[in-house]
Amino acid sequence: MRIATYNVNGVNGRLPVLLRWLEETKPDVACLQELKAPDEKFPLQAIQDAGYNAIWHGQKSWNGVAILTRGLEIQEVGRALPGDPEDLHSRYIEAVVNGIHIGCLYLPNGNPAPGPKFDYKLAWFERLRQHAAGLYSLKQPVVLCGDYNVMPQEIDVYKPERWVNDALFRPETRAAFQELLEQGWTDALRKLYPEEVIYTFWDYFRDAYGRNAGLRIDHFLLNQAMEKRLVTAGVDRHVRGWEKTSDHGPVWIEITDK
Repeated sequence: MRIATYNVNGVNGRLPVLLRWLEETKPDVACLQELKAPDEKFPLQAIQDAGYNAIWHGQKSWNGVAILTRGLEIQEVGRALPGDPEDLHSRYIEAVVNGIHIGCLYLPNGNPAPGPKFDYKLAWFERLRQHAAGLYSLKQPVVLCGDYNVMPQEIDVYKPERWVNDALFRPETRAAFQELLEQGWTDALRKLYPEEVIYTFWDYFRDAYGRNAGLRIDHFLLNQAMEKRLVTAGVDRHVRGWEKTSDHGPVWIEITDK
């Protein structure tokens, strides 16, 4: 079974890219971020025509998350991260698919830092940590995947010295991610490739993709029950080279059946 996460950077503007990738790789589950579309503008018919079911949590112009499945039932169990009823950003959706509990998230960018946006990022991270603690304790397999907007280690960023004051790489951000891991979660890509340079995002500027000047900010965190089923993982890096594509590449894991 293949589970993927992909920040599409606009589900309607990048729809041809999304559909091409779905047809090429046929993930069983695809978690999407940055839909940048209200609920009524989600391209459900095109997704269904591609062979996928979907649940989504949209927002006009910004944010937005979705979970797609190929021939599998989706049982939605939550939308919006608990802890702040006044937070109206569409950044989280949660479902059970084929016995696997899946959280799809789009963590705030936080720039400029310091400032209100960075404070919001850290507060959202703390809400995620609290919610994740309950998820980790579930007996069933759990996946928390998406765009975390965090480079956890220096190996995860091209020329880390240039990013020391960025919200994605500040010590507070990296510490928050580490606190999450300390609950017991496994960073799937680092579990399999502890020393390898792996990027999931390349800026549109300065030929970042051509120079492989990237960042690893899209992550899969697995609880113990899920980690035992992990077989392999990777990044569909070539998709970043397509015309009118997202600045992220799709990331995926493959797991064994029960």
